[in-house]
Amino acid sequence: MDEATLQRASLHVVRVTDRTCWTFLRIHSADGRIGEGEATLQGREHGLRAAAERLVPAALREAAVAEPGAFAERHRPSDIQEASIVSALDQALWSLHAQARGQSLTQVLGALRERVPVYANINRRTRDRSPAGFASSAEKALAAGHMAFKLAPFDEVTPHVCAQGDGARAMGAGLERIAAVREVIGQQSRLMVDCHWRFDEATARALNEAAAKLAVHWIETPIPETEAGIPGLARLRRQCNELGMRQAGLETSIGWDAMRPYVEAGAYDVVMPDVKYMGGINEILRAAAGCKAHGVQVSPHNPSGPICHAASLQVSMALDAFDMLEMQFDESPLFDTLVDAPWAAVVEGCMALPVGRGLGAALSEAALRRDSDRPARGWHS
Repeated sequence: MDEATLQRASLHVVRVTDRTCWTFLRIHSADGRIGEGEATLQGREHGLRAAAERLVPAALREAAVAEPGAFAERHRPSDIQEASIVSALDQALWSLHAQARGQSLTQVLGALRERVPVYANINRRTRDRSPAGFASSAEKALAAGHMAFKLAPFDEVTPHVCAQGDGARAMGAGLERIAAVREVIGQQSRLMVDCHWRFDEATARALNEAAAKLAVHWIETPIPETEAGIPGLARLRRQCNELGMRQAGLETSIGWDAMRPYVEAGAYDVVMPDVKYMGGINEILRAAAGCKAHGVQVSPHNPSGPICHAASLQVSMALDAFDMLEMQFDESPLFDTLVDAPWAAVVEGCMALPVGRGLGAALSEAALRRDSDRPARGWHS
């Protein structure tokens, strides 16, 4: 039997908090190696399982460790659930490919840097949504070596509130949270603000004026990302630039072709491909090349679990037009305990790769058995 033959696969859902699950996919090869990928998609675990039932058996039949990106190229996803499973399969296949060559994924892709600049997403760990709660999270991230920070502070703002003309009033509480974080981290640290598509263009313009006074580095996803919204995004980007800020977005894009119209229209300074949703690592590399040609930077979206983080670190080492990598900060101790090897410390805002072949980090069998939300779904070739 070919040592690279794929024998079986399994899907694991781990309950992290009362509002968070992480979803992992594992592929076992005949030579005893395990490739892992992450497919986390909050609140859509049922859809992920349905997509896995369609796609994982096909991967066991068709995918080849020697050509790790080929399966994703042949199976273009039709929605984000399929994109998550295709992406997780792709991560796992690339990991097996690198392991078989005795290398890390970065070595296979070609490293362009020695360490990865990262920023701390403090949003999901902040259960106390007061300004003081955000300030406390920022203080902890600062003490952990971070020099760049992101929060999503506009709990009170919704498209409906903006449509009623109350958006400017509703964003006041969010601005207080931003100000509290800025006071903790000082004026020299980068501070990013995620709007999660909650604004309309008029209210986003008012936000930009207020955020510039707080020295915000970028405003992320201010309005819905639709084809009709591209001209408005381009106008908001120009306003951000005039105020000394940047605009970022496209965290849920599936493939470079979905990103391209926004990049070509000048909607963003920074795009945020997610290794969980892009439909394969080759799509992220394509996006980076396309962004470079248009003077746009790439900052991968990465606020979830440890396997996505490991894959994102490896890919970020090899990306052109790279800015910095998002990472979740302290949502749960499971981020550390689910994997066998410890993460490198964040030093002066940068992180080194975990040492090892493939992704450099692997799920702990004991931790998976202990922490899985329900029995794993398994498939055999």
